[in-house]
Amino acid sequence: MKKATLLFALLCAFGLGYAFNAITTTKAEEQSFRKVTGIGGVFFKSKDPKALKAWYKKHLGLNTGQYGTVFSWYQGADSTKKGYTQWSAFKETTKYFEPSQKEFMINYRVADLPRLVAALKAEGVTICDTMETYDYGKFIHILDLENNKIELWEPNDEVYGRIPGETTK
Repeated sequence: MKKATLLFALLCAFGLGYAFNAITTTKAEEQSFRKVTGIGGVFFKSKDPKALKAWYKKHLGLNTGQYGTVFSWYQGADSTKKGYTQWSAFKETTKYFEPSQKEFMINYRVADLPRLVAALKAEGVTICDTMETYDYGKFIHILDLENNKIELWEPNDEVYGRIPGETTK
């Protein structure tokens, strides 16, 4: 009888340990996939985007073009892996930031957009559109608590880095 009790206790301890490990691993994985990995871009409205881009080029040395400029950098965890941040001035009449009435929009880089979108939907976060996929990454727009439109981007930096354009280092 003592052996059966001891065996039962050991099995329960093993089962609880296994369950605890599964729960904590799941929670750790859930938290890690949800992290924003960086700023993907800063977008703002301007009365005259062309003139403003020229001003930034002349006075601050940004290598601006049609879409603004791109800042390239190396990812801290892997110093051989490049990353990019977009800087863009939009016409002040743009509808791209709607439904937000703000003058700006921030693009956040994320690691796993489909999983993040599923989690955000489950949490009741307002999703503005459907996920769009391009060769340089996946995008979707959400609203924060104050109705600021946010662009989420799961980048494909390898392809993005080959897009012809202007880069400011």
